[in-house]
Amino acid sequence: MIRAVFLDHPSLDLGDLDLAPLRASFDELVLHAHTAAEQVAERLAGAQVAISNKVTLDAATFAACPELRLVLISATGTNNVDLAAARAHGVTVCNCQGYGTPSVAQHTLMLLLALATSLPDYQRAVRAGRWQQASQFCLLDFPIVELEGKTLGLLGHGELGSAVAQLARAFGMRVLLGLLPGRPAHDGRLPLDQLLPQVDTLTLHCPLTEQTRHLIGAREIALMKPGAFLVNTARGGLVDEQALADALRAGHLGGAACDVLGVEPPRDGNPLLAPDVPRLIVTPHSAWGSREARQRIVAQLAENAAAFFNGEPMRVVS
Repeated sequence: MIRAVFLDHPSLDLGDLDLAPLRASFDELVLHAHTAAEQVAERLAGAQVAISNKVTLDAATFAACPELRLVLISATGTNNVDLAAARAHGVTVCNCQGYGTPSVAQHTLMLLLALATSLPDYQRAVRAGRWQQASQFCLLDFPIVELEGKTLGLLGHGELGSAVAQLARAFGMRVLLGLLPGRPAHDGRLPLDQLLPQVDTLTLHCPLTEQTRHLIGAREIALMKPGAFLVNTARGGLVDEQALADALRAGHLGGAACDVLGVEPPRDGNPLLAPDVPRLIVTPHSAWGSREARQRIVAQLAENAAAFFNGEPMRVVS
């Protein structure tokens, strides 16, 4: 009998998904809305499969759960699982990959378009009655920038970065690729110091590692064109958030948009949530969350489970 426990299933399912493929993968599937750190080992007792999005599975968990054979991460990131401890206890860890490409790509372009058209400023102006009181038929109080003919710089050109590049080209943008720190030289990819002065918009689609932490800081922002846009839908730690807030206040950048922050949720505040930071859009790590993307995760979790129990595990990270 295979028993699986999903430790934080509402992080994936809002009641709008078909969980039948996942339920069919196990003899028993137990769903928990939330699991505190002190509850993890107790809830996984007797289970062969643990499913988690963000609940931490540490070395103590693996030591306390000898029947555990498989961890299914309902996301791409693996930082909530002690992979070394999983290996030491003979536990296979699989993640989900590429499920949110259309959702995140369109969110990235949405943020860029909102910056280019000053959409939040115009919405606030209409709500405040400024259009109603205008002396002419239109209100043009905020800058509007056409994307056609502008240059988009991409840091991270995997599946997601490639999808964003395709959408940007559809708007008539020129796309330049940046070389990430620690990566070997690559034809057509520019070192950061060469890329930044050329781009009108920089979008981030790379993983957060020790080499990419604060990849965009005060020095890098200063290299960007005055009036350029920065869009981050990857990981919050890629950007020095205080430096970005300072640059927006100083007026160097035309605007920035972030779907991610360094600590989530930002219960203790964040420099980018200060009310006086101008030309900034923050969305709550929602770029990935279309129903279609979340249903793909369900399918991949079921695929990963079936492949493991068939002796041919897939999407293995440990």
